[in-house]
Amino acid sequence: MFNELNYSEWSQHIQFQLGVLGLDLPLHVEKPPTITDTSSESEKSFYNAWERPNRLSLMLMRMSIANHIKSTLPEINDAKEFIKADGERSQTADKSLAGTLMATLTTIKFDGSRSIHEHVVEMKNLVARLKALGMTVDDNFLVQFILNSLPPDMLVQEETRLKNQGSHSIHLITNQGAGRRVGNKKVKGKCGPLKVNVPSIQAPKKELNDVKCRFCGKSGYFQRDCLKRKAWFKKKGIPYDPNHKGK
Repeated sequence: MFNELNYSEWSQHIQFQLGVLGLDLPLHVEKPPTITDTSSESEKSFYNAWERPNRLSLMLMRMSIANHIKSTLPEINDAKEFIKADGERSQTADKSLAGTLMATLTTIKFDGSRSIHEHVVEMKNLVARLKALGMTVDDNFLVQFILNSLPPDMLVQEETRLKNQGSHSIHLITNQGAGRRVGNKKVKGKCGPLKVNVPSIQAPKKELNDVKCRFCGKSGYFQRDCLKRKAWFKKKGIPYDPNHKGK
């Protein structure tokens, strides 16, 4: 069934069916002039040979179109023009869908309700759908979109880890080692079973009064959020790692 998003597959299927049935003449030959009393026998014969397969082709095509589209189709009585109009309609729908998919890809956020692996797979599926619509997203851009979708704490960890690995690849993002920490929660497992709840990323404000930084000794924030500790890393020329056990 034609649904505006599968024109290529639908048109190939329709043309094959019409070819097998011997009704594809109108798709390859322009509509002949309407016959009149002054038309020759050959003109009348050719018009009749064209008119029947044209009429049946239109019926078959209309039968294979989704109901919600049928009422919006223009009144076209030429099979060749009809399939052409469907193609133009599909291009308009493709552009609209591509815009929606790209907007989703660039604004989607990881909320911790599922694993990193599942989150990245969803983003890769968006890229695959865009590619099917003729829009290619470079792997480097995809990696950046994935990083941008992460919460601040996770973003720092991922950028540090990828920098240490010397590569920004999707594989490294999705296949994370066991025992990784996100916020104050230790996560076990490989290849993405990294699930984070909001409390593991940011502690509730009412609990921060009981928290004491092990670096500077002040209360109200964790060591990983200590500005003095970050400045110490910068001064030493060491890449900042919130999970570093030393200073």
